[in-house]
Amino acid sequence: MPLLETIGVKVRFGGNIALDDVSISVEAGSVTGLIGPNGAGKTTLFNTITGLQPLTSGQIIFNDKDVTKEPPHKRTRMGLARTFQRLELFTTLSVRDNIRVAGEIRNRWSLRTSKMDVNAETDRIISLVGLSDVADREVGEIPTGKARVVELARALMIQPTLVLLDEPASGQTEEETGQFGQLLRDLAGEGLGICLVEHDMSLVMQVCETIHVLDFGRMIASGSAESVRNNPTVINAYLGAPESVG
Repeated sequence: MPLLETIGVKVRFGGNIALDDVSISVEAGSVTGLIGPNGAGKTTLFNTITGLQPLTSGQIIFNDKDVTKEPPHKRTRMGLARTFQRLELFTTLSVRDNIRVAGEIRNRWSLRTSKMDVNAETDRIISLVGLSDVADREVGEIPTGKARVVELARALMIQPTLVLLDEPASGQTEEETGQFGQLLRDLAGEGLGICLVEHDMSLVMQVCETIHVLDFGRMIASGSAESVRNNPTVINAYLGAPESVG
């Protein structure tokens, strides 16, 4: 049973159809890619999964439960976390405090019976994601590539089973992206489900076991990195010649 399934998801904005019969799945312990041109509907799909965008029709199944009508905070408490295409961090707080605040919020959830040691968990996460060198600097002072990792670290503080990452490699150097890809593989290896929206095709092809491709709100392909890389429909709609994606 997949950790996450979207089944026949449709989203209509007035006369415009943003998503049309979109079905994807994400397995625990794996990195799943969601790619496509700008405006294809990737972030809209993330918004439906997290409850920020109501569906016109379809279902969202998470952890074997139908969460289609559940509000965002309940989905989060069930173990669903995300980052955003636009950085959503407290720029005047330190990296450490940005991460710690998520743990403090998690500890206040009434549905949680056990409390984490927030300081210890913050230190563990900082070390895990490689932020020790900037832990006590204000987020507004660090490079964008590092700030992207802070967002992931903050998401990990709620101890999720699934993380949705919206263009997390944007602003990263080639070296940072390589390290980030290894981090994603390590997290998946520990059982975390990851769904990745990303335009860096080298990263996507290296870390994703399964890739779903959207174009104009419709699913045009799903499969392994190799099958997607060589799919003529995907090449024409998005990737271009196979050699251009590494």
